[in-house]
Amino acid sequence: MARWSSRSPSSRCARRSTPFSAAPAARSWSSSAGSDVTTVVFYEKPGCGTNARQKLMLTRAGHEVEARNLLTEPWTGERLRAYFAGTPVWSWFNPASPRVKSGEIEPEAIEAVAAIDLMLEDPLLIRRPLIEAGGQCCAGFDREPVLSLLQGEDDLDDVQGCTRPYASPCPEPR
Repeated sequence: MARWSSRSPSSRCARRSTPFSAAPAARSWSSSAGSDVTTVVFYEKPGCGTNARQKLMLTRAGHEVEARNLLTEPWTGERLRAYFAGTPVWSWFNPASPRVKSGEIEPEAIEAVAAIDLMLEDPLLIRRPLIEAGGQCCAGFDREPVLSLLQGEDDLDDVQGCTRPYASPCPEPR
């Protein structure tokens, strides 16, 4: 039985139809050089090499990164769903998750409520990172607000997916 309903998600993340602005008053401040700095809440799997590279890119772009453990965060269905707004259900899944790689879970065949239920039970299924910045949320490193935060970066393809695609699963975080 589903633990959450598919009604509109309510969270700190707002749906925006316009591109992200890296200067919302509550999430940024001006540095001495006058440029805007955005605080990025970055939900990661501790120890993940790809997440480490993504955080470094955000930091080098001048943003403040607040890293949080995706696996121990007390998620609710509504809160988690906000990160996936406007994207197909299959894209919510981490393709490097052992259960997806083995074929046990087929993301293309799962409906939204069932997907969230699975992710609440097994956070390794969640596409990483989950990002909050300027009132906007996303799952993955290839959409807004990330694209606007990293304006001009051409190597975003290099920080998608697992850095160890053919190796055994990453060790459990401590």
